[in-house]
Amino acid sequence: MIKKAYAGLTALVCLLSATSGHADQPTPWGMTMQPAATPIMRENTWFEHYTLWFIVPITLMVLLLLIVVCVRFRASANPVPSKTSHNTVIEVIWTVGPVLVLLFLAVPSFNLLTAQLTLPENPDVTIKATATQWQWNYEYEGSGETPVAFDSYLLKDPDRASAGKTDLATYPRLLAVDNELVLPVNQTVRVLVTSAPTDVIHSFAMPSFGIKIDAVPGRLNETWFRAEREGLFYGQCSELCGKDHAFMPIAIRVVSEDKYRQWLTAAAKDLPGAYKTLMAQTGPTAPSVDLAENTAR
Repeated sequence: MIKKAYAGLTALVCLLSATSGHADQPTPWGMTMQPAATPIMRENTWFEHYTLWFIVPITLMVLLLLIVVCVRFRASANPVPSKTSHNTVIEVIWTVGPVLVLLFLAVPSFNLLTAQLTLPENPDVTIKATATQWQWNYEYEGSGETPVAFDSYLLKDPDRASAGKTDLATYPRLLAVDNELVLPVNQTVRVLVTSAPTDVIHSFAMPSFGIKIDAVPGRLNETWFRAEREGLFYGQCSELCGKDHAFMPIAIRVVSEDKYRQWLTAAAKDLPGAYKTLMAQTGPTAPSVDLAENTAR
């Protein structure tokens, strides 16, 4: 019951924050995860807070025990040390206690892993993301007679003006890309992730969605998400993949289903024109623009 109430409160906070101009941006000395944009990320956030109720008391208890041992059993205060070899009660406590703590952590952890790894049947959209050094290629499965596929590369500063992405608040340096992955809100998206056959291992990670999965050459991995609010979300490759690993961002623009369908139809014929139309509808000057990005690490 408490878990459901907390999840509902988190969803309400995310909904209210989505109405502001530039929400979810990292703040100096930020200590929390990004606001959740998917049910899985809400579960991740809940689990993080849940584990703190165990980690903090255990840390303080260990610190207290260290202080007690240092003060009470120092050489000057205890010149004749005890020769006690064991204590049955203490050994039972320090065996049973950690086992109970691990059980309380394991059960919700397994539930969360099951939710993450259980792919929903009949997803609304299927995307294939192929990684290469150092960009992403996206392909929309079943997008019609003319398939929609494109490369997504780090947006360079000289290209910002021509791309209409001069606003650094919405299109941050080292996170903005030339072509965002466009997806519909409130629909289940399956992502097939792989790496080029002759390439290295990469990792597709989107913090606000609570997903991170390796892109392995010759192997097709799957993940999924269901974005619950519109906005522009940023992630990065999270597997060390070479000298330009830090310059391999991921950008996902979540829009309404109508705008998504219009963009998908237009992108099959004119990809740059489709992006310009979509940006005019959802860009910084449009109402309720939401921004979520991760800090470069």
